[in-house]
Amino acid sequence: MLNNSFDFTKRSILAHNAIHYMSEEKKVLKIGKVEVDRDLCIGAAPCVTVAPGVFQLDEENKAYIVDQKGADDETILLAAQSCPTQAIIVYDNEGNQIYP
Repeated sequence: MLNNSFDFTKRSILAHNAIHYMSEEKKVLKIGKVEVDRDLCIGAAPCVTVAPGVFQLDEENKAYIVDQKGADDETILLAAQSCPTQAIIVYDNEGNQIYP
């Protein structure tokens, strides 16, 4: 079981770093690739709620990507940040991991 206060603090820092990255790029975020770590996904589905054009749940109740172009980059980043287990990994166009 995760320590909720640590988990919240860690997620807050990661979200801040991602937002800072966006600020540095003048709010122009260039997501190159998005992945879902199926081992981490618990099927909570906030990603589906935030970006239903990008994420859906399969028959095993695990998130998968239906269309990476189904939402803008900011929405995809918000969907990744909404994941309680940080199962969504976001990379920029140069292959650098920007979240988590």
